[in-house]
Amino acid sequence: MAERLIPSVVTSAELLNRLERSQDVFVIDVRSRDEFERLHIEGRSPLPAFNVPYFEMLELGGKDDMIDSVEAYAERELKEKLPTDKQILTVCAKGDTSSYVAQALTRLGYSCANLEGGMKAWGEYYATHTIVEEPDLSIYQISRPARGCLSYVVASSGSAIVIDPLRHVHHYTELAREKNLKIETVIDTHGHADHISGGVELAARSRASYYLHPYDAIHPIDVLPATIDYEYIANDRVFRSGSRELRTIHIPGHTLGVIALALDDRFLFTGDSIFIRSIARPDLGGKAETWAPLHARSLRKLLALNGRIKVLPGHFSSLAEADSSGRFVASLDELKRTNDGLVVLQRDTEEGFVRYLVESLPRFVPEYVDIKRVNAGLLSADEESAAALETGKNVCALSQAYAARAGATP
Repeated sequence: MAERLIPSVVTSAELLNRLERSQDVFVIDVRSRDEFERLHIEGRSPLPAFNVPYFEMLELGGKDDMIDSVEAYAERELKEKLPTDKQILTVCAKGDTSSYVAQALTRLGYSCANLEGGMKAWGEYYATHTIVEEPDLSIYQISRPARGCLSYVVASSGSAIVIDPLRHVHHYTELAREKNLKIETVIDTHGHADHISGGVELAARSRASYYLHPYDAIHPIDVLPATIDYEYIANDRVFRSGSRELRTIHIPGHTLGVIALALDDRFLFTGDSIFIRSIARPDLGGKAETWAPLHARSLRKLLALNGRIKVLPGHFSSLAEADSSGRFVASLDELKRTNDGLVVLQRDTEEGFVRYLVESLPRFVPEYVDIKRVNAGLLSADEESAAALETGKNVCALSQAYAARAGATP
């Protein structure tokens, strides 16, 4: 048995920093092929990476010791594939087995580091970016990079509104404590299908009010009412945070109850309607052809707003959609020119746009039905089952549809 080496480690925060800066990252992912297919590390551009299940390395390495076996396999099978001019990042489910791979590659002379906590840590990593921080207004964008989910904290005069909080709510309470904010209002822009909302739990922990449009408090497939506590959102309702006001715009289409929130003519929180490069799908309630015309009219309503307003979306498909600071934000005028769905919407008749929507639908993710049940209080999910339901990247946008259908990375 050769000497054991302690490999370098890379945290999820360090990994995101590298990806946002488009630094070279060469990935060896040693999970099963199914796990790799469902979720893998992506950058602003396609990353050099390959997937070799760890158990195959052990079996084909042919040694009694795990690291010896991986070393023998790598020397024989990977020598021509591994770079010698950049660091190799080893990845597994929880950061354990990939550590052995990192040790074996280090012994062979490669520059190697292991992702601390593996894909579990990466999948649960949250990042916070400041959109604006002024004397009387702060907006923070909280992202979950592995899943492409975005949420927001809007603060003024010590009062905060949280929009679309994700499942791990301590990120919001810690931010509120750090910034000396009181969370008074929690809003879900719609009944989410791709992730479990933290809205009800965050509102309870913060002694805040939780709001949802009543149309989305009915499970669209089961046609059963939610059992969670919530207050109704109506169109043109005003939510106040200190001296600032957020006004709701009911925009049915992605769901029947989805809303956007406008903060003056400066910021528009679009939830699942307009993203940076794409638009939301209209079929997660099982009524694509019925909801698509609603979606078209709602998007036209948003396009009529001031073109200088900054759009803050509910999802992203790629880190490449972020600006140089890692923030997902763009003016409505810019999106009218660059967003595929909005370009088609402005060019085509409603009939043509509806046809575009229906013909562009992504695969339907079966787990989304149960996620909606959890969010409505119709189904319970412990940590393990919640994590299983949320495995993989969100598939809420049309532009992701083509890649998902082809089995490629968007």
